[in-house]
Amino acid sequence: MKLVIFGLTISSSWGNGHATVWRGLCRELARLGHQVIFFEKNVAYYAAHRDFHDIPGGKLILYETWSEALSHARQHLADAEVAMVTSYCPDGIAATEVVVSSRPLRVFYDLDTPVTLERIEAGHDVAYIGASGLRDFDIVLSFTGGRALLDLQSRLGAKRAVALYGSVDPAVHRPVTARESYRADLSYIGTYADDRQAMLNALFLDPALRLPERRFLIAGAQYPPAFAWLQNVFFVHHIAPPDHPALYSSSRLTLNVTRRAMAQSGYCPSGRLFEAAACGTPVVTDCWDGLESFFQPGEEILVATQTADVMAALELSDGQLARIAGRARQRAIEEHCAARRARQLEAILDSVAVDGPEPLAGAAENCRVLRGEA
Repeated sequence: MKLVIFGLTISSSWGNGHATVWRGLCRELARLGHQVIFFEKNVAYYAAHRDFHDIPGGKLILYETWSEALSHARQHLADAEVAMVTSYCPDGIAATEVVVSSRPLRVFYDLDTPVTLERIEAGHDVAYIGASGLRDFDIVLSFTGGRALLDLQSRLGAKRAVALYGSVDPAVHRPVTARESYRADLSYIGTYADDRQAMLNALFLDPALRLPERRFLIAGAQYPPAFAWLQNVFFVHHIAPPDHPALYSSSRLTLNVTRRAMAQSGYCPSGRLFEAAACGTPVVTDCWDGLESFFQPGEEILVATQTADVMAALELSDGQLARIAGRARQRAIEEHCAARRARQLEAILDSVAVDGPEPLAGAAENCRVLRGEA
């Protein structure tokens, strides 16, 4: 099938979580015999950090203005089977108008569902969703499962919503040679955010304060000058996405702290959970509903609710951590890889195209997993 996608970016993996997911999905969709045409607005920030240029078996169309893109969009939609708009698409509303008036299967993919729902609940406009909400799409896909799927239906009018979670590309995220400059007993990758600072204090800074002999590393941007740096906390202002595997591979343990909206929604795994696991790095994470649907706590991932939990994790032997990391890596590669998600997407789209409002029985297993019920 031919899929035409209007998205945020696939050409730059800097400052967003969309690009690496799309790269893996597009490659795997091509292996399944499908073609992806991806429309991306050529914005200055992503142009300055472009690290991807060609979609295997498909086409990347960079455009300056929507009026410039419109004729190309209509041309590709004329023989497409699937037309998709994603969250944070700069011309999402305009793209929606074209998509819903075209013949292909009409899909919206929200890769930022908790943010979308939080803004709706607060009474704010969502720049990539128009006044009609999501009711004109045949199906809405969501990075978030659980009750968020019902909210997409009740608040935005989605006819039906199915989770298509994030994924990892094992060709990109895998164990690599450690770097001394990234060496850490506990690492954390994340942009500064007020809504996770309290948890970062409890699960990262407080353990660092109590364990001065250990080495801690933060990689991220926008940390304020008044941030409570400690002598054993080392800082990397920005780590380029291609260097993430090196940082993970240099970490004895890495920390995941979930943004408030994601944690409140539940069933919303950060892509970095999958990436770190695929790199063979043991992960300690804060707790949220649905976590056990992705990794088994205590067996494949460590869960922390307080400082003492992180300190206990750091006291585990290298052998214990290696066993946990090995189980998580195996599960990430088997269940959370781009190839698996591409097959799930294929099954979902086939079921909607053939059977209308409800999934076909043949796609039941995929839809059950995607809803976070397995």
